[in-house]
Amino acid sequence: MAKQATAEKRQRRERGSINPDDIIKGAFELAEDVGIDNLSMPLLGKHLGVGVTSIYWYFRKKDDLLNAMTDRALKQYVFATPYVKADDWRETLANHARTMRKTFLSNPILCDLILIRSALSPRAAKLGVVAVEKAIENLVEAGLSPEDAFDTYSAVSVHVRGSVVLQRLYDKNRANHGGPGDFEETMVIDPDTTPLLAKLKREGHRMGASDDQNFEYGLECILDHAERLISAR
Repeated sequence: MAKQATAEKRQRRERGSINPDDIIKGAFELAEDVGIDNLSMPLLGKHLGVGVTSIYWYFRKKDDLLNAMTDRALKQYVFATPYVKADDWRETLANHARTMRKTFLSNPILCDLILIRSALSPRAAKLGVVAVEKAIENLVEAGLSPEDAFDTYSAVSVHVRGSVVLQRLYDKNRANHGGPGDFEETMVIDPDTTPLLAKLKREGHRMGASDDQNFEYGLECILDHAERLISAR
């Protein structure tokens, strides 16, 4: 949950004593407290102990700063995700997907920068492409056609990102409004009219939720389909 958008004022730095790396590092620190949405140049200046003009010298507007943060977050993300191997494609691709999801769920700032706004970053499209190319190459080596390898990796990526963004929106709705986090929580399930739904809900099943059970089911469906395609070839 994002805290109130305030920052503790530090001792004032000397003029010219800050650089872009200091600013980006400080922006990540501040975002941990107030969230990306509430991050502002004046707050960041107070957090760093500099005048806001010192920040504008390097980043003319907030979007420029967010782009720089996104680029750094993408490098961190690419480094953290494991490779897909041809000789054990199913297990390594599944591990790749689970690690991506775990990384984003454990770091809301990474999620907001990469999954929600990375398309706005001019350099974001260039980062991570080599890793994706290698993953698809290894799926081709494992027996998929280039087209099927591309579609399989794309489906896994969409599945991971969709699951994480749904969870992030759920958390934001709960934090901002204190009410239902998703549509399932607003559903009225009457055992008399929808006995099957009532039974499954009692057993812990959740419709449209980004929980582990739904994520694993979808992931296994994608992997099973890929395995059938390899067998057919």
